[in-house]
Amino acid sequence: MSSQQAKQEIREQTWSLLERHNAVEPGVSGHIPAFVGADAAAARLTTLTAWSTAHTIKANPDRAQLPVRALALQGGKTVYMAVPNLATIRPFYLLDPATLPIPPTEAAAHQAAATFAPTIAVENVPGIDLIVCGSVAVNATGARIGKGAGYSDLELGLLADAGKIGTNTTIVTTVHPLQIIDRPIPETAHDFRVDAIITPETIITCPGSRRPAGILWDHLPEGKITAIPVLASRLQNRDDTGAKQRWS
Repeated sequence: MSSQQAKQEIREQTWSLLERHNAVEPGVSGHIPAFVGADAAAARLTTLTAWSTAHTIKANPDRAQLPVRALALQGGKTVYMAVPNLATIRPFYLLDPATLPIPPTEAAAHQAAATFAPTIAVENVPGIDLIVCGSVAVNATGARIGKGAGYSDLELGLLADAGKIGTNTTIVTTVHPLQIIDRPIPETAHDFRVDAIITPETIITCPGSRRPAGILWDHLPEGKITAIPVLASRLQNRDDTGAKQRWS
């Protein structure tokens, strides 16, 4: 069984388990689970020192982490939320709590952000203090699996390439306890690990952080690159730079 097949098997098992235990609404397959207790997990996250000291937070746009984004904005933290599917050349929404035209609980939804929040280029993102990511499954080592599209890996890779994240950036995920699995999770070079797992009831600190080195171009099929504007633009710049170096 390949690494991708093994990951997909874990996803399917986790989605099925969550539905059987009524921990999510039906139809979770293919998504980051919007789990029962997401509000409580977000509240527990705020007890971390990494949260209280963070000024800038990068967050995924999924509904499971909506309470986290809302609490961050309510607490005066600036949130950089990934544009779904990285569909624009400027791939992050800038949610500035000082300029929100609507309440934080509404502004934190990606549908609302799309109507009022400016998008921002990777180069214009400041250093990120805390990253909150969604997961389908995670284990106690901090290894995680997303929904399979690879966007979280790409988002962190872009930020790493731009020097916006580093060893001082904390990475966490909020999940339902049923999403924590007691088995190895296959990992490849572009995967990252979380520093902490937060559930409604507890916080699990994970050993040994693992950060992305940047975008691993040889891991990306051409169709993936051309479908994501920020990647297509960067690849063109790389090609142009290489051509100039070859002919200089």
